[in-house]
Amino acid sequence: MHFSEITDQLAETLDNLSFDSPVTHVYNPLRYARRAYDDYIERYAHCPKEVVLVGMNPGPWGMAQTGVPFGEVTAVRQWLGIETPIGKPDVEHPKKPVTGFACTKSEVSGRRLWGWARGQFGRPEKFFDRFFVANYCPLLFLESGGRNRTPDRLRADEKKALFPACDRALLHSVKLLQPRFVLGIGNFARDRVAAALAGLDLVIGRITHPSPANPKANRGWEKLVTGELAAAGVQL
Repeated sequence: MHFSEITDQLAETLDNLSFDSPVTHVYNPLRYARRAYDDYIERYAHCPKEVVLVGMNPGPWGMAQTGVPFGEVTAVRQWLGIETPIGKPDVEHPKKPVTGFACTKSEVSGRRLWGWARGQFGRPEKFFDRFFVANYCPLLFLESGGRNRTPDRLRADEKKALFPACDRALLHSVKLLQPRFVLGIGNFARDRVAAALAGLDLVIGRITHPSPANPKANRGWEKLVTGELAAAGVQL
């Protein structure tokens, strides 16, 4: 199975899911930002990898705008070299508009992650020789007031429908990428990685999420994550 097939299968499955209150809006960048996502895959998902880093789901000013995991606009345009036209979700929340690469807001998590990668490796090609960054779930969930609702806070029946599709996509992707390490970015992603990849011969672990909502991340995330990678066995 190729990445395009994995993406097609996942997007089609997710199209058939429904989410109820408090979720009022669901964005699927695999649909409206597919060109940018495909560009990311074509440029950087060459195999094999040593380390796959797995995030939770898109942020409203990151992947929801650019189609790239942790896709802070400036980092995607200037460092990853990706900039393509971006469409619109089927139903857009007025407080979280999708303006693509015209978005002037900056996603802190993505700025920290790609800034760390740039600081460590210089060129994206050097980073992606060893690493790949993915999201477990490609959907952004918004409540009526515009607040994000993360996948771990969905209703039990919604998670029961969503997680198997995301598990399958992650499993197929990891089999293509053939990494030695798969590290969740945060606890939720680590737990889903462990469930989806149970039985595979690889190292599963966790690094701290770079979100500004995480107090640890606000005290020098770059230094912190470098130490966590070393502790997991990843030599930089």
